[in-house]
Amino acid sequence: MSMRKVYRKVARKYGVTVEEVKREMQSAINETYNNPDNNDITKAYQNKVPREGEIPTVDEFIRYTSNKAKNK
Repeated sequence: MSMRKVYRKVARKYGVTVEEVKREMQSAINETYNNPDNNDITKAYQNKVPREGEIPTVDEFIRYTSNKAKNK
């Protein structure tokens, strides 16, 4: 299933726009990566997520986690 379809399906399920889905997901990722209480183990796991910037985008994060799930 394409990312576009995933976003639309989630948006439809919760009665919000695709933009809201992406914005809320990115907000959750940002909060996690910016948490000052992150220990070295958490940071090590976060650093496994391939990304272009300091914090992964929603697409980068989902791509990584879905590939991890497929390989289990």
